[in-house]
Amino acid sequence: MIGRREVVTALSLLGVLPQAAVAMRAAPGKAEPFSWDALQQRAATLATKPYSAPAKVAAAAAIDYDKVGSIRFRADKTLAGGIRLFPLGRYAPMPVAINVVENGQARRIEFSRDLFEAEEGHAAALGIAGFRAMAPGGTSDWMAFQGASYFRTAGAQDQYGLSARGLAINTGLPGREEFPDFTEFWIERTGADAYTIYALMDGASVTGAYRIQSRHIAGAGVEQQVSSVLNVRRDIERLGIAPATSMFWYGEGNRAAAVDWRPEIHDSDGLALLTGAGERIWRPLNNPPHDTLDSFADQAPKGFGLIQRDRNFDHYQDDGAFYDRRPNLWVQPQGDWGKGAVMLYAFPTNSETVDNVVSFWTPAAPAKAGQRLQFDYSLSWKSVDPTAVAATAHVVDCWQGVAGRPGAEPVKGARKLVVDFIGEGLAGLDRQSGVTAKIDVVRGKVLANAAYPVVGQKNRWRVTADVAPDAQGPADVRLFLTRGSRALSETVLTPIF
Repeated sequence: MIGRREVVTALSLLGVLPQAAVAMRAAPGKAEPFSWDALQQRAATLATKPYSAPAKVAAAAAIDYDKVGSIRFRADKTLAGGIRLFPLGRYAPMPVAINVVENGQARRIEFSRDLFEAEEGHAAALGIAGFRAMAPGGTSDWMAFQGASYFRTAGAQDQYGLSARGLAINTGLPGREEFPDFTEFWIERTGADAYTIYALMDGASVTGAYRIQSRHIAGAGVEQQVSSVLNVRRDIERLGIAPATSMFWYGEGNRAAAVDWRPEIHDSDGLALLTGAGERIWRPLNNPPHDTLDSFADQAPKGFGLIQRDRNFDHYQDDGAFYDRRPNLWVQPQGDWGKGAVMLYAFPTNSETVDNVVSFWTPAAPAKAGQRLQFDYSLSWKSVDPTAVAATAHVVDCWQGVAGRPGAEPVKGARKLVVDFIGEGLAGLDRQSGVTAKIDVVRGKVLANAAYPVVGQKNRWRVTADVAPDAQGPADVRLFLTRGSRALSETVLTPIF
């Protein structure tokens, strides 16, 4: 029987550990020159070579969620003023290389079991799976990189939620999605609560160099400036830039899915867009009955992201997961991204542990083998809604239910959509002010609709619409408040199943 502290040595002797993991243990850790330009060149050179999938540590499969939590990086080994490492586990079984950069020199962090401590009776660490940046005091962290090209931050309220990814490839294409990996990191401390993270990406279809300048602003959130340089190995049907991954199980709009006692469970409740033409769009998230893919064509988008607008604790009643504190993730392109589309992919879930929503930008021009592509953008992880402006009313609630008048027989084959808007631009308007709802429906028709101020509520208006999807449903509804030729609200786009 092999003891837990001998597992790494035994696996190495048996040839089970990947070469990358062995190299991390044997690397001398000497200083070597490092630069952003050199990383880009390394990624470009890697793209000319055949892809070799990184090996995983087989023994990590036995370290489940609870067990990996029992393995902790030693606080006295903290790197670069606040960086601590993650151990390998069932959900992150691939070792990554970690370097610390200072004054243009990089030093590799050699893996050693002594970097970690494990609770009595639990397995020792098998390698390094990623890292996190600790907040002042070392009791919580504000940024983490772990698994494929995933990373996330705790936003403004010290609460993790949705995740970002370096790249999405063929998302929403059945059985064809790829997950390229960040295989090596270089971490440079640039301030008391700031780091620049450099990462090498490798995948079957692409290699890449990433520079992610990250700054934690106490009480306000996290700002990141991302530069990504991609080298396409082979043609890619659907390239996803600045992807965000989130979870939506149920909310006020799909109460039938609420099998749990908590009133709502979701990391984000809508996709917000600020188009190149300046239109503000809100697409409420849902838990669809089958896989769905929405595409919002645009040119030179000004911003998009997954947002948690509902921040009322009473709507969640969760004092452990704190869904009311989950951060927003707003993407702001730098430079002209040209023509393309923001895409929203979702699939059904019956659990809060499954991320079932992905948003990303896909360029109109196809990604072809041999291309070098660059995309720069900022990521804002905050609690304030970047799309909410005083002059334009925004959506605060969106419900669906049976069609028809309350108390009367439901209208067969139809659903009622109810959307509430709030905004200072609605101040002083009443039923005689000429405010109407502009509603368009694809794959369906509007049977009845109304727009009116909500009694007793300041600057709050409600739109109701009975919509009958046709046989090709779901019906896609587009609506906004208008007064004459002037739009008073953002545009809501939502399906009716």
